[in-house]
Amino acid sequence: MARLLHLESGEVPARGAPRAALRRVGRAELASGEAIARWDALAARASEPNPFFEAWYLLPSLAALDPGDEAEIWVLEDDAEGWLGLIPLARSARYYRYPFPNVANWLHANAFLGAPLVAKGHETAFWQELLGALDHAGGAALFLHLAGLPLDGPLAAALRGVAGSEHRALGVVHREERAMLEAGASAEAYLEAALSGKKRKELRRQHARLSEQGELLFQRSNDAAGLDGWTAQFLALEASGWKGEAGSALASSQRTAGLFRQALAGAAARGRLERLTLSLDGRPIAMLASFITPPGAFSYKTAFAEEFARFSPGVLLQRENLALLERPGIEWCDSCAAADHPMIDHLWRERRAIGRISLAIGSPLRRALFSLILRAERARARP
Repeated sequence: MARLLHLESGEVPARGAPRAALRRVGRAELASGEAIARWDALAARASEPNPFFEAWYLLPSLAALDPGDEAEIWVLEDDAEGWLGLIPLARSARYYRYPFPNVANWLHANAFLGAPLVAKGHETAFWQELLGALDHAGGAALFLHLAGLPLDGPLAAALRGVAGSEHRALGVVHREERAMLEAGASAEAYLEAALSGKKRKELRRQHARLSEQGELLFQRSNDAAGLDGWTAQFLALEASGWKGEAGSALASSQRTAGLFRQALAGAAARGRLERLTLSLDGRPIAMLASFITPPGAFSYKTAFAEEFARFSPGVLLQRENLALLERPGIEWCDSCAAADHPMIDHLWRERRAIGRISLAIGSPLRRALFSLILRAERARARP
């Protein structure tokens, strides 16, 4: 179980920026109107969007999944510019199955990216201040572990730069590539390039056969109209399949079901939600919720009626979802899917590298111990 991370002072002045400070923000302040306004402003100027660390998603996540207040929210704040960075952190006595204490970014099973929110142009300063704070207040932690970090973006580049300049050992201890959709072609042209003529013909056949079962309708929504009913239908649809049987559906727990409802409502209130539905005679048989975070988007949750699996309703819905390519302001969409996903990997051609990075913090002795741990982990990972 993770424990709270504390700095004794609660505030660390930013190097070279006397008006900026890294500080821990308590839950009551986080939920205030002023904090949420600053949070939303930071999200709008983040160098790499991450809906899972925005206020409308992280606050209900903490309420549902961190009732013991184990995660702490750290913010880099400037008197004039407001919030320049934000990351949730927690301390753990174990590193997966090993007894290596560490500090890590706080994530859960329904948060698919661990990138901190950092204002564009402040990536280096953010990492400098965070690592400097952990050097002095890391407690027993031997290293900082960052999961779910995009490996090819400005945040990872800045982190590598800071680690190099400060002589900190750093290692990418896990890397995977998940499906991503990149703009640059029309939906029709993308589909033609992604799938063979035979497969496209098969999709047309499945659509025709499914249409014979009743009235088939695709519906796209970008507002909050009818959201409560849509959310209830999604939860029921997902729970009707294998996830429900396995106990991993959102509706299997009141906490995850509540998080889903609150997150979708919060995203819709900010114009961040797109819903796509394929219905048969008015009954939803495939549904998709996506978060819109310009210049990107995130394919958050999808579900389909397994009794219609022979018609591939989920693939038919994703074919319709290719319209994201033509949406103004959206340059890419992260699938949020596991690597080598059997469905989306065949349709979305691009890949996004996501990984786990560990790096040294603390005293020379602790850095030396971490270097040994990193060397052993890399040796085990070699084929």
